[in-house]
Amino acid sequence: MATPDPDPDMTAAELALGVLDGDERAAALRRLVAEPGFAAEVEWWRDRLAALFADWPAVAAPAHLAARIEATLDRGAAGGAGGAANDNDHRWRTLAILASIAACVLLAVTTLLMLRPAPLPVRVPVTVTTPPPLIAAIAPTTKGAPIAAAYDRASGVVRIAGGVDVPAGRSAEVWAIRGTAAPRSLGLLPARGTARLAVPAALRGAMAAETVLAISIEPAGGSPTGLPTGPVVAAGKLSG
Repeated sequence: MATPDPDPDMTAAELALGVLDGDERAAALRRLVAEPGFAAEVEWWRDRLAALFADWPAVAAPAHLAARIEATLDRGAAGGAGGAANDNDHRWRTLAILASIAACVLLAVTTLLMLRPAPLPVRVPVTVTTPPPLIAAIAPTTKGAPIAAAYDRASGVVRIAGGVDVPAGRSAEVWAIRGTAAPRSLGLLPARGTARLAVPAALRGAMAAETVLAISIEPAGGSPTGLPTGPVVAAGKLSG
């Protein structure tokens, strides 16, 4: 498996400039077909280089240049010690020209990289998962229909759809009992309608599956001790 190109931008630039050959060019062409992002990079470089080169006016070669080239080639073809020296001189001149061209291309590529605007940051959507409510059927200890209750773990609110018969001058109080821990008061039930009881932050950790919701009959205004003092008339476990 081929290792990933550590600098895909430069590979795209080299392909756009046409300076790749052999295996490097074949690998770049395969990426051009297989990777839309790489293809977009190559297209970007081609557009920018075309605009850059369009600003450079075409200049005709000096009239004496062709004659000098022909003379150099003739001296190279003559052979001998002098021909070998001339051939070496021709090679060094060719290398110097190629080095100058490479420097110009590198300068153009570097300039475009500096002028290219930074890519916009990619915003990853954040998915917020809301936990499902816990529900309970608070069943009367005597006869009667169960009372539906639900605890919204996101808001920390217990909803109890209904109530119990409460003697005059008394109150119905709701308790949360987690395992063998002491009961904790969640508040009083209204005389009618659906109750909405906000669970204090310190108690929300106890509101989990298997926690028992219980209703007891207390003095008006609730238990004076912080624990159930009257009879428990209904109870049911939370489940998720």
